[in-house]
Amino acid sequence: MGCAMFGIIASLLFVLIWSTGFIVARAMVPHGAPELILAARLCLTALLLGALALHGRQPWPRGRQLGLHLAAGAMLHGLYLTLSWWAVSHGMPAGIMSLLGATQPLMVAVASVAILGERLPARAWSGLAIAILGVGCVLMPAIAKSGAGAITLIPAVAGIVAVLAMTGGTLIQRGTIGGDPIWVSGAVQNAGGALVAIAATLIVGEWRWDNSPMLWIGLSWSVLGLSAAGLSLLVWLVRTQGPTRMSMLLLLVPPLAAVEAWLLFGEKLGPVQIAGFALALGGVLLGRSQPKRTEVVEPA
Repeated sequence: MGCAMFGIIASLLFVLIWSTGFIVARAMVPHGAPELILAARLCLTALLLGALALHGRQPWPRGRQLGLHLAAGAMLHGLYLTLSWWAVSHGMPAGIMSLLGATQPLMVAVASVAILGERLPARAWSGLAIAILGVGCVLMPAIAKSGAGAITLIPAVAGIVAVLAMTGGTLIQRGTIGGDPIWVSGAVQNAGGALVAIAATLIVGEWRWDNSPMLWIGLSWSVLGLSAAGLSLLVWLVRTQGPTRMSMLLLLVPPLAAVEAWLLFGEKLGPVQIAGFALALGGVLLGRSQPKRTEVVEPA
């Protein structure tokens, strides 16, 4: 009973931690350039996980294996986080960005069919269609309306491209690097993401950093809470409960993020958008209801 209760507590704690990913982004971007914040976060996370890997004497990848880890990290952490944080900083509600990320496993399934020649069950195709319809219901009213709360087209496109980048990184993860130790993988992949964030910082040329307490609190939570504690819980839950049950927990993340954004920032969803949320999450639930090797978790 004690172990079962710990599993329930760990599951709830993981969902709560993971749901804060874009909430933290929403809170930090007024105080610093998104690309600069991410560069600092990814560098610090790479150092932290690297230290854990060295302490655990985990073997480091070399040659082609190292290149694949860096490429996966550049897409999963670099492009995904940089584009999604930019979208949030330019008007994309945190709850909606979290919802877009929840559709990523189905995108991986479709990409596996197109690129790897795998077969996708009819249930997964139906779930994907429903999820896309739901995402459209959530995004279109916010894009169409003007004034406060509107989403312009470019942040919406950036959010979608971010999820596509995460999908590409996931496909790389499904190769030979999938069996490498978790701390080493995290360290190298966060380093690959840091390179993208640093490049984005240099290209954008924005060095805003006001040293406010919120900025440092958010950065500390991103590194220690999301990356260290969240990742540790993720690994434990996958190993004890399996990837399918683990993936079902992610369905709770977008609505919880939307509630948090409403409480903290006053972000509101209209009736059509609430229905779209239900459709999208229902589609993801339908598409992921059978065990598939494509079930993965987004970076927060």
